[in-house]
Amino acid sequence: MMEIRILWLYHDLMDLYGDKGNIMVLKTRAEKRGIHCFVDTCTINEEKDIASYDLLFLGGGADHEQNLIYEDLLARKEAIQEALAKKTAALLICGGYQLFGKYYLDQDGNRVEGLGIYDYYTESSDRDHRCIGNIAIEATIDGETFKAVGFENHGGQTKNVATPLGKVLKGHGNTYGDGTEGFVDDCVIATYMHGPLLPKNPRIADCILTRALNKKGQLQGNKLEPLDDSLEQQAQQIMLKRLGVA
Repeated sequence: MMEIRILWLYHDLMDLYGDKGNIMVLKTRAEKRGIHCFVDTCTINEEKDIASYDLLFLGGGADHEQNLIYEDLLARKEAIQEALAKKTAALLICGGYQLFGKYYLDQDGNRVEGLGIYDYYTESSDRDHRCIGNIAIEATIDGETFKAVGFENHGGQTKNVATPLGKVLKGHGNTYGDGTEGFVDDCVIATYMHGPLLPKNPRIADCILTRALNKKGQLQGNKLEPLDDSLEQQAQQIMLKRLGVA
């Protein structure tokens, strides 16, 4: 039997706007295909062998929560780098996305150091340029291009993103009026899309599952068994039409 091991980082602190729903979707979609999905959690001062997992998940949190976890997260930098070097997949939402960059500068001018694994950085906007509302993008992951929808609510403006997850069709994205959203490479998918992300976007969920399974060569070049996503697709289509980008 194929198996996926997921490590949910700071599950008790970084769970803004129902981000836990992403874990529920990954587990459900795996188990519908007969894939065993083991979900473990890790919070401040807990010891875990991060590189032994197939997928890392870090959700969003407000400035207060980011300030609580960043020192503990920095202490895990070497372990996280080792995991990524071993092709561990990662899904990062909002605050999780920001913390993998160089730093986050909050509205009070306080600098929260990031892991510095990527060259992007985040600085708070003024109140008139907060990025909030429903968003639609054209995402490209592992050679596949498709539309995705979500909800964004962030004052942080993330800049110097080398490889965005997608092009904004409606909404804001990485910065107010920038036109790009999120970050992607061969391990990480990072985004500001809450809501949570994956119930509305089953194709992204399957991209993540595929990456996690491929860490240990469990798919061997094959694709995941298709699921009936008709309800998810209808819900997504309604939002795309509402935003005028169907």
